Amino acid sequence: MDATPQSMQYSSGMAGLRERKKQRTRQALIEAAFRLFDEKGFEETTLAEIAAQAEVSTRTFFSYFASKDDLIFHDSDQRLELAVGVIAGRAPGESLVGVLHRLVDTSVENTLNQTLGKKEAAVRTRLILTEPSLQARGLHLLFDTQLRLARALHESFAGELTMVEAAAAIGALIGAVKLAVVADLRPDRTFDEILDTARRAAEIAVSGLGSLS
Repeated sequence: MDATPQSMQYSSGMAGLRERKKQRTRQALIEAAFRLFDEKGFEETTLAEIAAQAEVSTRTFFSYFASKDDLIFHDSDQRLELAVGVIAGRAPGESLVGVLHRLVDTSVENTLNQTLGKKEAAVRTRLILTEPSLQARGLHLLFDTQLRLARALHESFAGELTMVEAAAAIGALIGAVKLAVVADLRPDRTFDEILDTARRAAEIAVSGLGSLS
């Protein structure tokens, strides 16, 4: 009579073990890739080298990522869903400025707690802003992200913000941050310095959106 529950427990344990192993392999590939990107450059690094550094086969690499670009943007969906959740979680009566401040604070906190280290995060920022193929994908993702966030903001402020106003607010915030980071980007900039630039730009943008509250 106890065989079935024990069997189910064993199967669940094995599934959990496999999932943890997959997560470790995925993380090893990400860390190996950023280490090589920093040492050799993005274009010069091959998929085979990344796989070798992570101690897996190239075939295994393709079980996790389709390309080197995917490694750079490995957490884009997760970060977008977090941001949408912040906006959707607007408290009753919370102002636009209040929601955007929470969005910035949560995004910064998530960036600080991300799986990448500060050095790797700085490498990623530099690569996205300087590598043509990554710039193209980054711009595409940026457009989709802003559209999703604008729609979420419009829904959270139903009857208070038009779609145009919601889109303008999100565009002003993200545009200010992105442009400030690009304008102040230098090879020797640390992650903390890049983050400070982003925070300052966000503060300026949010303070200017008070007229919509």
